[in-house]
Amino acid sequence: MKAAEILDLPQNQLAATLGVSAATVSRMKSGAYLLDPARKEWELAVLWVRAFRSLDAITGGRDEASRAWLHSANRDLRARPVDLLSSLTGVVHLVEYLDEARARI
Repeated sequence: MKAAEILDLPQNQLAATLGVSAATVSRMKSGAYLLDPARKEWELAVLWVRAFRSLDAITGGRDEASRAWLHSANRDLRARPVDLLSSLTGVVHLVEYLDEARARI
């Protein structure tokens, strides 16, 4: 939830990323729901946090730079990175891209 707040990711976008409903994300935000480690939502959340941490490392923890990168067109990805978050293949591709970029630093 904190990563989504830092990157200005709307709740409905986070819901799509995690494969849960917007209502579930709302319950998560209020503390009324915790992700289940035995469900796919947990694995997707791990990928989301991994993407966030990689981006945070690349931008030196500058939240504004991270937000700008996530919401801007990217020629290498052929999309805005935020738009990749709505599908599993998009999230995996984004994480791999960030991991590769982070390895160069």
